[in-house]
This record gives sequence, C-alpha cells and structure tokens, in this order.
Amino acid sequence: MVKKHISQSPTNKITKSFGFLPDGREVFCHRLCNGNGIELEVTNFGATITALRIPTDNGTVDVVLGFDNVAAYADSFGLPSAPYLGTVVGRFAGRINNGQFQLNDRTIQLTQNHGNHQLHGGHHGFSEAIWEVASITDGENPSITLTNTSAENEENYPGEVATQVTYTLTESNELQVSFAATTSQDTVVNLTQHSYFNLDGHQSDVKNQQLYINAKQILETTNENIPTGKFISLGHHEFDFTTPKACPQKIDNTFVLGEGDLKATLLSPKNNLKMAVFTDQPAIHIYVGGNCFGQIKGKENVDYHALSGICFEAQNFPDAPNHAHFPNAILKKGATYTHNTTFKFEKL
Repeated sequence: MVKKHISQSPTNKITKSFGFLPDGREVFCHRLCNGNGIELEVTNFGATITALRIPTDNGTVDVVLGFDNVAAYADSFGLPSAPYLGTVVGRFAGRINNGQFQLNDRTIQLTQNHGNHQLHGGHHGFSEAIWEVASITDGENPSITLTNTSAENEENYPGEVATQVTYTLTESNELQVSFAATTSQDTVVNLTQHSYFNLDGHQSDVKNQQLYINAKQILETTNENIPTGKFISLGHHEFDFTTPKACPQKIDNTFVLGEGDLKATLLSPKNNLKMAVFTDQPAIHIYVGGNCFGQIKGKENVDYHALSGICFEAQNFPDAPNHAHFPNAILKKGATYTHNTTFKFEKL
C-alpha cells in the first residue's frame, strides 16, 4: 500500500487520497505535470490513468474517461460490460478461446469470465490489483513507476509474474507507457493500457473526430469475437482507416499494424488537437465505448455512453497462444517481456 509520505511538490507532483475500497484499503492518486501545462493523474488501483488534461486553444481539456474516486472504479467491474476505464489490462489482454491453451505439452485451463472464454485476464486481473508505487520523478519529463506481483495460479495462470509499468510525461507532450514483466516459470503475457480517449473532452462523444490507422488487415473473428486465425484485407472495407475518416460508431476489432513508426492518429477539428500513437506491439485493438449504463457517473457527474471514447489497445493478437502463426505470447522463465507505447499530443 502506498504511503502518504511520498514526497510532494507544489509545482508538478501531487499525491492525494483517492478513497477506500470496501475492505478498508486506502488508494492514492498521483498527479504529474510537464513544463507545458499537461497534467497526468494515475491511481495505484489498476495502475489506472484517471485524467489527462491538455491545454488547447479552447482551454484545458481532459481527454480521457474516468471516475472521481476508487469506489466508482471498483463498482464499474460489476456493470453489464466492465469498461476498464484507463486501466492496465493483464495477464492477457483480449480474449482467449474457451480460456484454454497448450503450454509445454500440457493444457492450461484458465478461469472463464466472458461466457466460455477469458477476457482481459479473468475475474480479477491486473485492472483490479492494488499496485505499489516504486518511484515518482520530478522536474523535466516527470514519471511514475508502479509494480504488481501476480501470484502463481492467479486466474489459473502458471508462474508468479512481476510486472512494472512506467508512465512518463515528456516535455515534447508525449505520454510514454513502458511495461516490463518477468515470470518464475513459463507462462503467457499480453499487457495493454486501456484508456478511452476523447479529444473533445471526456464529457463529449467521438463521432466527429478523425481516425487514421496504419493497417491493411484486421483479424477475422467469430460472432463471439474470437480470432479464427485468418486475416481480413481492409481494401474497400469500412474499417480501412489508411485515409483518415470519422470514428466508427461501433467497432471492437484488432488491426494488424503496418511498417513505420506512426501507427495511428486521432484528430479533433473542434480543438485543433491531434494525438499520434507509436508502439512496438504487432497490433492495436480499436474499441469505441465507455458506456456505464446510467448506473455510475463519470468524472464531473458525466454520464458515459456508447460513443464516449475510443481505445487504442496496443498489444499482441488476442488468443495468440492458440495460433502458432500469431506473434509469440509465451514468456519464458529468465526472459523479460517488454512493451512500449507512446501517445503524442500536438496542436494543429
């Protein structure tokens, strides 16, 4: 548990209580600010990004969805479809068919929290863990590093997995997300950052924002959104975003990323604000949503709905352990999983 005595600065680093969980554990929220006035807030519940405020010509805009306290985040996992607002997702982001895969000649049967399948790490994945704050840096390019240890057989995964995530707010107006993980025995790992972005502000919708994705294929899926192992060409497809166009009103698809550093962009004509996405991962899962079904209020008493935000879930392919031709998702004992994704903001 994070202690209140973490050093504070009146300028660009603030730590405050974020409320209590039902079991009495206190959770904290940490604010970082760069020299250009961008503010990032992170809580140690789920290593969750709760706010990202960007100065624009129309004033400062909070461009991510979130809640005002930890109780709302905890309650959101009981919604008809948990939104995972701003959380770190693991051990395995996305779906695993029947919650099952083969590893070292034995069948691993995971917990099943999404019908017959596992989604986003099971019933209580990394998104609901209390992470430890390992360090907070001040001054130029402020950052926060959080750690979590997932016990052996948690959600029936083999191995004890130690995970670290670092959020860095650069003076070039980038939010850098860096993951590292190690394991006590062979296992599978696929981590992602699950923020919902809205460059018009978290109280708006994304339908007038322009989306670009550097991808010529998406994964083919079943009607339960499980990858079949095949790929769909985006030539003449409604999800071809190689030329920017308006955000789709319904999408929940994995894009196979092309070559080049730039992987995706989101643009707000209203605020003349652009977000560029860079990642070393093979895919980005795009999802438009954020619906809280009128049951939980978002930040500032906002009602989130099906068009409130768009996720850029940089990751490995869902169900990768069950498809030999998908990128490898096995983390060997003695090896280190790494993942680096950057969200860069600029005024147009």
